[in-house]
Amino acid sequence: MDKPINNAAWFLILPAFLIVLFNAVIPLMTVVNYSVQDTFGNNQFFWNGLGWYQELLDPSSELGGRFFASLGRSAMFSAIILAIEVPLGIMVAMCMPRRGIALALSLVFIAMPLLIPWNVVGTMWQLYARSDIGLFGWTLNAIGIPFNYTNDTLAAWTVLVVMDMWHWTGLIALLCFAGLKSIPDAYYQAARIDGASRWAVFARIELPKLSHVLLIGVLLRFMDSFMIYTEPFVVTGGGPGNATTFLSIDLVKIALGQFDLGKAGAMSIVYTLIVLAVCWVFYTVMVTGQNKGGRG
Repeated sequence: MDKPINNAAWFLILPAFLIVLFNAVIPLMTVVNYSVQDTFGNNQFFWNGLGWYQELLDPSSELGGRFFASLGRSAMFSAIILAIEVPLGIMVAMCMPRRGIALALSLVFIAMPLLIPWNVVGTMWQLYARSDIGLFGWTLNAIGIPFNYTNDTLAAWTVLVVMDMWHWTGLIALLCFAGLKSIPDAYYQAARIDGASRWAVFARIELPKLSHVLLIGVLLRFMDSFMIYTEPFVVTGGGPGNATTFLSIDLVKIALGQFDLGKAGAMSIVYTLIVLAVCWVFYTVMVTGQNKGGRG
């Protein structure tokens, strides 16, 4: 006989759920309202329907070309960040001590960058990367590598990538370390009895056990890197030129710089849908993997 399900607990979280729903729906509906209208100032709006969406999704239009260029830069930045931080985070987690005071010091050291606010991180690296007084920029120039992120695209991207690595690789490392600690010792004992190499242990035991943790880590890092705004805005301002004008920065420029609320609203909705679509894919992959693991 099936045990009856008690849904009384839902009433305990209902007030919080309603508050979150209210705070989310009202701003969203405001953005949707802007996205189907146009304004010529003086707080006068005119119905535009799906016009902004059609222009936004047309690469041949000015708005569409600008949108796809910014989207490409954001996607490239996320791809670079994931390709570097995920393997590096795994390596750091595997090199961490497993017990004692050394473990405590390692956890504190790795977690410290995660506690620093985004605007402070951007300000720190803006100073570090300066070619005249910055430790990072001055050192590169001193050893004969020309470096000036204010007028060189490669240098600007290098600063942003290194900055993000320093700030967020620790998150992947901590997640992977927690996943490694959850692996039972029996797996390692069986591997030693079979004479498995270190690579075999990693490929056959550790990496499969880390798959779910890595999916969560990749999802978190994708969302943060794809929607990054504060750090590149503080460090480069989207420059040189438009080299580091990611989608988030371009959206703010359109909304606040040009006051084109209709265009900015449509871009915000499409931006949100892209993030939700990718999150849905990650969630589907994670649930499918868990179901297969459960059946196995």
